Amino acid sequence: MYPWQGAAWTRLQQMRERLPHAILFHGPAGVGKADFMETFAQALLCENVRPDGHACSSCASCGWFLQNNHPDYRRVRPEALEDEPAADAEEGAEPAAPATAKAKSSKAPSKEIKIEQIRALADFMNISTHRQGLRVVVLYPAESLNMPASNALLKTLEEPPPGTVFLLASNSLDRLLPTILSRCRKFALSMPAHDEALAWLKEQGVQDADSWLREQGGAPLAALLQAEAGSREDMEALLHFLANPAVDGALRTAEKLSKASLSALVAWQQRWLYDVFSVKLSGRVRYYPRYRNQLAALAGRVSAGSLNRAIKAANERRAVADHPLSAKLFVEDMLLEYTSCCA
Repeated sequence: MYPWQGAAWTRLQQMRERLPHAILFHGPAGVGKADFMETFAQALLCENVRPDGHACSSCASCGWFLQNNHPDYRRVRPEALEDEPAADAEEGAEPAAPATAKAKSSKAPSKEIKIEQIRALADFMNISTHRQGLRVVVLYPAESLNMPASNALLKTLEEPPPGTVFLLASNSLDRLLPTILSRCRKFALSMPAHDEALAWLKEQGVQDADSWLREQGGAPLAALLQAEAGSREDMEALLHFLANPAVDGALRTAEKLSKASLSALVAWQQRWLYDVFSVKLSGRVRYYPRYRNQLAALAGRVSAGSLNRAIKAANERRAVADHPLSAKLFVEDMLLEYTSCCA
């Protein structure tokens, strides 16, 4: 686990005596929800749990778990994450665990959790556990469930098999079916304090840690991933345009950013707009202190009404960023809409 998760772990142990059949861990991306769930999953399967609730890491069950082949454990996530180190959808590395083999296909790996993956749990849940203990299913990110998969999971949660615990994680509760939310015990994992996250990043050897952390909204694992990638090229291209919006610049920038992560582009724009609004109201910059002068200049010439329209448009665009018909057209439309509000 991470230093900022100690209090949450203690709080979680209070649920062990009357363990719900489904726990939904929720909070911002990049705070370590997947790692936290994996740690708890191992502890639930452990045969000699420590007094602090952690797994012993020495029993037979822990051995299977650490070797990625525990017979009473399943992890469900989109195909697109299966070729990457285990990650909480922007969350950083987590312990590996068994996953359903991906069918050979020339198609791009799916970013959704499909109904076949939920149906594949049926046999797992209908046989006796190997050591007469619990079965544990970890599923994330829950918002990547497509509608048929959501409905299939809902049926399972409505009539949970005995001895089975579901651990789900979500970055966006508002993107889940209300009926799924109602059948899970919600457990919040909040953003760590800035100073605590900054100290951890410095321990990892991250240079310019404060800037990386602020640019990722205070999420330490997201900041670490970006710092290790070592490139701000896409972000800088977007921020340069946002500071100097124009129609011709929108088209050039969209061409340049058409292969960038669309959800990341929208998130960067949302943070930029927050900073502009914050500068306008209070003179404070949260996310992009390197652009303080440009933010101040924009805040001085753009009306609050125009900023509100831009913020609303960005929020609406975030909901469809994972499923665009055309990436280039998506970016063009995003930048042109911003230009109409802020130029």
